Amino acid sequence: MRLTVLQKTSPWFSDGLRFSCTQCGNCCSGGPGFVWITRQEIAKLAEHLGLTRGQVIRRYCRRVGRQYALKEVKHPRYGNDCIFIREIEGDSGSELKRVCSIYEVRPLQCRTWPFWEGNLSSRAAWQRAAKHCPGMNHGRFFERKRIEELREAKEWPRKAPTS
Repeated sequence: MRLTVLQKTSPWFSDGLRFSCTQCGNCCSGGPGFVWITRQEIAKLAEHLGLTRGQVIRRYCRRVGRQYALKEVKHPRYGNDCIFIREIEGDSGSELKRVCSIYEVRPLQCRTWPFWEGNLSSRAAWQRAAKHCPGMNHGRFFERKRIEELREAKEWPRKAPTS
């Protein structure tokens, strides 16, 4: 009998990746989807907005099975937007800039973008996502260990890892 020895290979992002959020809103738009939000995150959001947890759930969340997700709104140009995306005047004053109105308290799912399993599955997947995200491949350097921590994150850190 012949045994095959499997060698553990390093992930393609072993040398690290660059990312700095530009708050362009592109990751918050597109096809229908889910931005999952935990009860703890709802409480933080409620405090931030000066509302009760119940008010936040009624106004901004939808129930999906046993979980909550942020509501989406239709945008004629961008598809489905997170309910917290706002258009504001851009720096030049002639264009609109799309920003997250709850950026400081955004859910963990948003805080860990773009270090999601789907984007990290291959270099090609990362580059596909980077076509729509001007912050990918630019800015702050993330080492492999930190990328893996963000990919596996389960709790909301005090300071957003990708700020």
